[in-house]
Amino acid sequence: MLQTELTKKQTLIMAVTAGVCVANVYYSQPLLKDIAMSFHIQNKDAGLVSVLAQAGYGIGLFLITPLGDKIDRKRLLLFLQSALILSLLSISVFNNIYVLYGCSLAIGIFAITAQIVLPMAAAMVTKNRGAVVGKIFTGVLIGVLSARVISGFIGEYFGWRAVYLISSILVAATAVLMQLNFKSKKESFDGHYFKLLESVLNQVGRFSALRRSALTGALIFGTLSAFWTTLTFHLSSSPLNLSTDQIGLFGLLAVMGALLAPLFGRLSDKSNNPKKPLLLAALLVLISIILLHLFPLSIPVISISVLLLDIGVQAAQVTNLALIYTLDTQASSRINTVYMTAYFFGGSFGAFCGLKSFQSGGWNAVTWQMMIFVLLAILVILLGRTFASKKAKVITQ
Repeated sequence: MLQTELTKKQTLIMAVTAGVCVANVYYSQPLLKDIAMSFHIQNKDAGLVSVLAQAGYGIGLFLITPLGDKIDRKRLLLFLQSALILSLLSISVFNNIYVLYGCSLAIGIFAITAQIVLPMAAAMVTKNRGAVVGKIFTGVLIGVLSARVISGFIGEYFGWRAVYLISSILVAATAVLMQLNFKSKKESFDGHYFKLLESVLNQVGRFSALRRSALTGALIFGTLSAFWTTLTFHLSSSPLNLSTDQIGLFGLLAVMGALLAPLFGRLSDKSNNPKKPLLLAALLVLISIILLHLFPLSIPVISISVLLLDIGVQAAQVTNLALIYTLDTQASSRINTVYMTAYFFGGSFGAFCGLKSFQSGGWNAVTWQMMIFVLLAILVILLGRTFASKKAKVITQ
């Protein structure tokens, strides 16, 4: 029988676990110069560490995340976190660049713990699903947003290897907490692995709400990626000429936006039609872009826009996640795989478009590109007849 709610302790453990694990994908970014000096390699070669970690996350997302519907998620998490700990310890001990590359890829693959925890939480509750997902997703966001700051600080005072050693201890602690505070549960999918991957693709055809959510998620996250990819170039250029540490302060506003994500999860729970909170989130993003377009050189306006943009994007993400987890509780990991694959593809495509726009027309072109993305997302939302059924289904395919 499903729990009607998770305890506060269980929700907190899940949120911390998801944040601690996903942060490992981003720890390397402020450390690349130190890594290059340590191995006597060029900066571009050190940059492969970050690229491989993110590539690994994409691989793990598609190949491992669906296993949450086939294997007891508690056991799957233990395997993933154990492998992640081993990869982190290897980086902190071995002084070989190819070991570093291999472990960076492995870190990305095994850091997908968050994508197991989110559907696990959604499948365990029937009440306040949006609020629960919002709280855990807040942990993910804080992990992503704070990873660069934490690794930069530790690397500065204790060396870059200490970042991975300390992270291995944190991952081990969350692994123990997950094993002690959650029960094992047999999952429903009995087919072989390749049948499971085939079933992932089947989910796209099963649910029109999943297709719409995936598309709106991709467009809105693509908008955010375009923004953060080009913001540094805009702020560091004349006439603003902000320094690196000043630009970094804008990340704190993003953390504030992440902390508001659970509020929109609760709004999604109370709404009979998820289209309303999703449309509100998209409008917040649109307003922020209009402000950025009209007042490109005003630091106060840019600051407000950063906050509105991040709140809108996170609100849309939480609303979409709460929605897709109602479609079929027995296939939540496979449904999550479809959504998150589209989400990250949208982010990559948005970043690419943002860079091309900045190169061709500067910040003005970037704001127009972001506006087009959001308007397309709003169009998708408005054209949806019934955005989702609030009643969870239990039919599996």
